[in-house]
Amino acid sequence: MLQPTQTSWVILAGGRATRMGGTDKGLILLNGKPLVDYVYQRLRPQTEQIWINANRNHEFYAQYAPVIADSIAEFPGPLGGIHAGLNAANTDWVGFVPCDCPQINTDLVARFCQAANQDSEILVAHDGDHQQPVFTLFHKRVLARLSDFLARGDRKIALLYQECHTQFVDFSDSPECFVNLNTPDELAQFGILNHD
Repeated sequence: MLQPTQTSWVILAGGRATRMGGTDKGLILLNGKPLVDYVYQRLRPQTEQIWINANRNHEFYAQYAPVIADSIAEFPGPLGGIHAGLNAANTDWVGFVPCDCPQINTDLVARFCQAANQDSEILVAHDGDHQQPVFTLFHKRVLARLSDFLARGDRKIALLYQECHTQFVDFSDSPECFVNLNTPDELAQFGILNHD
C-alpha cells in the first residue's frame, strides 16, 4: 500500500480569486487566522512534505512551507498549480488541496493512499454526490500529458481526468471536508468575517 511518506502535498493558493474581489484567498482572515493556516495545520500532521503553490505574496506563504509558482503564463487555474507541483516534488505521488477549505479531513492523506494502486494515475475525492476535483492525488507519470494538455490551451480539469486513469476516493461520510469559501458571503456565513 502507498504510504503517506511516499507522497508530497501542495496547497493550491495560486488562483486569481475573482469571486473574492481579487484578494489573495489564502491570506483572508477567518476568526483571526488566514485561510491557508487552517489548511496547513490540518495537513501538517498527515505528511512530511508540504509545498504551497502561490503566484503572489510568496514571503507570507514561505513562513509555512516552500513556495512554488506557476510556470504556465496567464493563470491556467488549478491545473497550473498541479503542473508546478508535479515538476517540483521529488516523490512519484503528489497530492493537492485548495487553500480555502478550512475543514479538510484529518485522515485525508491516509484515505488517498489507501485508494491508490499500481494502475492509478489520478485519484479524486468524491463526497457521495459530486467529485471534488481539486482534492486530488497525481502520479508523476501524468506530467507529460498535463503539459501537452495545457500547451494546447485546455484548462478544464475534468477533461484531463477523462483522458487519464482516474479513480474516486470515498468521502461520503464527511462532506464538510469540502466546504470552501469563495465569496465574502460564504465567509460571513461560515464564521466571523474579519479580512484585510
